[in-house]
Amino acid sequence: MTLCTPTRYPILLSPLRAGTHLLGNRVLMGAMHMQLELLDRHTERLALFYAARAREGVSLMVTGGFAPHPDGRMDESAPVLASPIDAEKLKPITAAVHREGGKILLQILHAGRYARIARPVGASERPSRINRRPLRALDTREVWGTVEGFVRCAELARAAGFDGVEIMGSEGYLLNQFTSERTNPRSDVFGGSMENRHRLPVEIVRRIRAALGPDFLVMYRISAVDLVEDGASRTETVQLAQAVESVGADILNTGIGWHESLIPTIMYAVPRGAWRFAVAAIKGVVGIPVVASNRINTPEVAEQILAEGVADMISMARPLLADPAFVSKAAAGRADEINTCIACNQACLDYIFKGKPVTCLVNPRAGRELDYAEWHASRRRQRIAIVGGGGAGMSCAVTAAERGHDVTLYEASKRLGGQLNYAKAVPGKQEFRELLRYFARRFDVLGVDLRLQASPTDEELAAQDYDQIVVATGVRPRIPDFPGVSHPKVITYADLLDGKAQAGRRVAVIGSGGIGFDVAEFLLGQQWPAEGDQAIRQFQAYWGVDPSLRAKGGLATPLSAAPARQVIMLQRRLEKPGRTLGLTTGWVLKGNLQRAGVEFVAGCTYERMDDAGLHVRVEGNLRCLEVDTVVICAGQEPVNDLYHALIARGFPAHLIGGAHTAAEIDALRAISSGMRLAMSF
Repeated sequence: MTLCTPTRYPILLSPLRAGTHLLGNRVLMGAMHMQLELLDRHTERLALFYAARAREGVSLMVTGGFAPHPDGRMDESAPVLASPIDAEKLKPITAAVHREGGKILLQILHAGRYARIARPVGASERPSRINRRPLRALDTREVWGTVEGFVRCAELARAAGFDGVEIMGSEGYLLNQFTSERTNPRSDVFGGSMENRHRLPVEIVRRIRAALGPDFLVMYRISAVDLVEDGASRTETVQLAQAVESVGADILNTGIGWHESLIPTIMYAVPRGAWRFAVAAIKGVVGIPVVASNRINTPEVAEQILAEGVADMISMARPLLADPAFVSKAAAGRADEINTCIACNQACLDYIFKGKPVTCLVNPRAGRELDYAEWHASRRRQRIAIVGGGGAGMSCAVTAAERGHDVTLYEASKRLGGQLNYAKAVPGKQEFRELLRYFARRFDVLGVDLRLQASPTDEELAAQDYDQIVVATGVRPRIPDFPGVSHPKVITYADLLDGKAQAGRRVAVIGSGGIGFDVAEFLLGQQWPAEGDQAIRQFQAYWGVDPSLRAKGGLATPLSAAPARQVIMLQRRLEKPGRTLGLTTGWVLKGNLQRAGVEFVAGCTYERMDDAGLHVRVEGNLRCLEVDTVVICAGQEPVNDLYHALIARGFPAHLIGGAHTAAEIDALRAISSGMRLAMSF
């Protein structure tokens, strides 16, 4: 990594002094546990992952959490750093980062009561609503042993070549559990007064600094706002920040919200830069660098936060999954080419909770650098036709063009995106526009021949002498078969989200999968911009966030607002609605709909639709829903006639995306399938 010359982002790309270290710029890759140990050659994979980001200009990065003791693991497979043997295994990672000119910290994380192990330990026996495993309170001697464990872990991190450590003290993990009255009713030296509750993190920082000296970078991750009842007040947070600074912390990184908070903190529904107020409260009371985090995904937002004096550095984890070249592109005046994180969580945080290795919806290469290590031009330049400009087709076109092929992309409509255009119409999902912007810009840079409003026939394609033809023609809404389904009051989700049809005041939604929930959100009309002060104020009012931080936990009374429509959601299956929603985003969608009074009906059959309304049968009883509109969200059917026509001609065409598998609208699968196919050409 080389120092970047400040241009459009003079502060973001300027050096920063932290302790005895000079960082090349103000970009930190925040900790994210990649779970790559679930794959073969996982150390090599992690080395390639971090090295790729250091090579592109990230000045400082933090690993996923390493437990200082087996009791502190997040789960049975989580990494522990407790012996010289453990440290030796990590040396290839630090060596790879240092070869590229970057710096890297090891995060020390004790999960406490969040641990998904047989018998978690914590500050007390108070369980978490997100982990009901029986909990054992650490006794005083064990807490002092935990301090020693953190120090030993830091010493091993230095032995492994790390430039320092991040001490994880936020998001409701063990140290946070000790600092908060919510989880700390103790009566020993680690409980009671604020000073006692802060004793554990303060002693850890003090003793790590004493043991490892001034050249070892010590970053403490502090909870800037807890967003839980009986969480820390502003006074308590300020006192803790000043205390850890006084005993030797070089940097204060900020975390937002406990994992059990009922307020979203990082998903797409959170406006960009929404947590500036919490970071600023810390920045104003300490003299060491402070890092802003959460929902900062463009260099423009990062620069603004720094220019306002809110923070000294910006932490981005998911944005650097989405594009490892984020910094180098910004420095080179190519910010419009950044593959922006859309905060969907589908292949990162959702994968973590599913026990799968992390990757990225918009960048399937993330975490798979070893698999694509030989990303090079194809040995033979080919003429490739791709029919369909949705996620699969666009991904295939970009990857094929990057490998040196001549690519022509045909799209039947006036615009690129396919089903992605429906996603961006949903409240809170405006970030999907960034994905469409990225692909369009890549087409310009790579010289993809884009032909809109073009639907070539199999005969026309065969006559063009293409070497490869890819069919990515997507899906169409599946229409259930019941009397009256063609009634004028019945519309599809596609026509609704595309603006071709309007909904009345009372609406029934047939289907409660991901599309059904998105449509319900759209119908309720609860929407604010993706960024800006107005968006942040509306977000705070809706969710009950106190920007003054005077209230404990930063909580306020949520705003009550009348929904734009009365909505009822229906499904044939008896199972609980929303089962297929994302693990880290679905609870927000379900909560929004419940607050708006949406009625859910499972196990129903559709008898008929007529002027009186939609007639359904539930548990043997006939019910007429007097609605103005019925929106069909009952799945999709593949559109692949062109593919079969080409095969019938004897042309070995390829089928990808929804045209291949029409199971919900799955941008993750579509984009990945397009990339993988293009890698085979």
